[in-house]
Amino acid sequence: MQHIQFFNYFLFFFLMSCSQNAVQQKTTDPTNHEISQPVERGLIVGAERTSNYLPTLKGKNVGAVVNQTSMIGDKHLIDNLLEKEVNIKTIFSPEHGFRGTADAGEKITDGKDPKTGLPLISLYGKSKKPSAAHLEGLDIVIFDIQDVGARFYTYISTMAYVMEACAENGIKVIVLDRPNPNGHYVDGPILRKEFKSFVGMHEVPVVHGMTIGEYAKMLNGEGWLAAGVKCDLTVIPCENYDHRTMYELPVKPSPNLPMMASIYAYPSLCFFEGTVVSVGRGTEIPFAVYGHPEVIGAETAFTPEPMPGAKYPKLEGKNCKGFFVPTSFEEYSKPYQLNLSYLIDMHKQLKDRKEPFFLKNGFFDKLAGTDILRKQIKKGMSEEAIRATWQTDIQAFKNIRKRYLLYPDFE
Repeated sequence: MQHIQFFNYFLFFFLMSCSQNAVQQKTTDPTNHEISQPVERGLIVGAERTSNYLPTLKGKNVGAVVNQTSMIGDKHLIDNLLEKEVNIKTIFSPEHGFRGTADAGEKITDGKDPKTGLPLISLYGKSKKPSAAHLEGLDIVIFDIQDVGARFYTYISTMAYVMEACAENGIKVIVLDRPNPNGHYVDGPILRKEFKSFVGMHEVPVVHGMTIGEYAKMLNGEGWLAAGVKCDLTVIPCENYDHRTMYELPVKPSPNLPMMASIYAYPSLCFFEGTVVSVGRGTEIPFAVYGHPEVIGAETAFTPEPMPGAKYPKLEGKNCKGFFVPTSFEEYSKPYQLNLSYLIDMHKQLKDRKEPFFLKNGFFDKLAGTDILRKQIKKGMSEEAIRATWQTDIQAFKNIRKRYLLYPDFE
């Protein structure tokens, strides 16, 4: 089995290498939805457009919500701003921490950045929203974090809380925008208010198709911050980006999204976090493989083991049999939508076990933002029938979304 496992890993990474070469060209889906390569067009992220925000920071006390993705070329935003003599007072860190190495869900503690000596305030520890004391003396808070475009990826929840806190304390927010690698489609059930949590705070679909800057504008414009408060918000947009642009992340956004295959598959596979199925946490290819010890007809096998970013992986030490997800962007383009077949097929295989397929803690419903999807799967509905039930809500959201777009859309 170990030889089979090694061969499958080798095959996977060979395919990944091939896919990296393939994405240097343009690709289209069946509806001529063209995807362009950003290198051709000189894509510039918001953080790189320093002349657009440095004058605003001059002479101000500044806080920054940043992590390992907050880069300007090969230099961290914080280092860049300090070199420009910006008065950085506090660093706020989201889930996974300032360096992006903590487990999903692991509580992050306050501390000091050893390199700069700046205080680090965790927004994924005792509190997820900055307090008035945390913000005291600040004039501006910068938000610069790479998102991946899924509702349950918690950086947008952190941003919402930061915007709320700043609005309540009269502090300006500057969002340095970055492309959304899953910004080329909108899909999934809309969150219902009764299922609101930190993995889903707003009534949007699972895949919202917005950059983090566009999302911030929507939160403000729709009055979705607490008590309808409005934040003094400035978004520094990217240059030469649109929602057809295929963007490869230069830095992994979190420990368990180490490659583009993981990032593309994440919106579809994350549902498994609320089930008995492993998504490969504790392997070298998390969110690019999924499985369970009792799967039949598998194409690969893997054994989750503790490692950085996955201290206590699901099904630790158990030989899981499962399947790879597609390895290239092209395979995600036919068509652009969530893939529910993984979930439906695994439920069919494992539903009659003694242990329930859906975890008893209700986490699946939190991820879905509703209990309807779980009930539809248990009822045996097809992927097409399930998708049809959320189309009216999707269109209503798209009508809201288009009011806040900063870039040409995919439609």
